[in-house]
Amino acid sequence: MKKRIFAYAWIGLVLLFLYLPILILAVYSFTKSTMIGSIRGFSLHNYVTLFTTPELKQMILGTVILALVVALISTLLGTLGAIGTFYSRRIWQTGVELANQIPVVNADVVTGFSVCILLIVFWGVDKDTYIPLVIGQTALCAPFVYLSVMPRLKGMDPFLYEAALDLGCTPAQALRKVVLRELVPGVLSGFMTSVTLSLDDYFITTYTKPAVFDTISTYVVNATKGAQTQIKTALWALSTVIFLLVVVFVVLMNVLPMIKQQNTSRKV
Repeated sequence: MKKRIFAYAWIGLVLLFLYLPILILAVYSFTKSTMIGSIRGFSLHNYVTLFTTPELKQMILGTVILALVVALISTLLGTLGAIGTFYSRRIWQTGVELANQIPVVNADVVTGFSVCILLIVFWGVDKDTYIPLVIGQTALCAPFVYLSVMPRLKGMDPFLYEAALDLGCTPAQALRKVVLRELVPGVLSGFMTSVTLSLDDYFITTYTKPAVFDTISTYVVNATKGAQTQIKTALWALSTVIFLLVVVFVVLMNVLPMIKQQNTSRKV
C-alpha cells in the first residue's frame, strides 16, 4: 500500500513539474495582468489581440504553412529512405542508420550554421527564396521520420512485398497497397513529429530565414527583448491555444482507435 501511494505521489510530482508552468501561463492569459505575479481580473483582451493583430496573424499563418511544407517533404524523404534502407543489404542498413543518428544527436545550432555556410555563403542561395530555411528544417525533421517508420518496417513480415509481387502486383502497387498500408501509423507519427519540430525550431530558422519572416519561435524570442506589452501578453494566449490543440490531438489519437476497436468487437 505504501509503495502504491509513493508511486502515485511521485507521478503526481512529475506531472506537476511538467504542467504547472503551462497552467499558470494559461491562467494569466485570461487576465488583465501585464506580468506574471499579480492577477488583475478576468479578461479576453489577450485573445482578441492575438486574433485581430495583422502582424501576429501573418506570423502564425506563415509558421503553420512552413511547418506543413517541411513535414510533407520530410515525411516523403524519411519514409522512402526507411523503405530503401530496409530492403538493402545489411552493410548499407548499418551505414545509413549510423548516418541518420548524426542529425538527431547533433545540436540544432550546428546544423543551422552548417546549412547557412553551405547554401548561403558557399553556393550563394538567396535567403529570400526560403530555400535555405526549408532545406535546413527538412535536414532536422527527416531523420525523425526515418526513426518513426523503421520500427514499423522491422515489425512487418519482410517477405510481404515479394508475396504481393507473386500475386500479380506491380512493384508500385505492392509498395502502395501493401507496404505503405502497414506503415501508416509510423508515417503519421513522423509527420506530426516533423510539424512539432518545425514549429519549435529556433536556431536553424534564425540562421536561414529571410529577414522579413518570423516563425513563432523566433518571434517570441524577439518579442521578449522589446515588443509592446500588449503583444507580449498576447503570446501567453498563443501558448495556451497551442497547448490546448496538442491536448485535443493527443486525446483524439488515443481515443479514436479504442472506439474503432470496440465497434469492431461488437460487430464480430
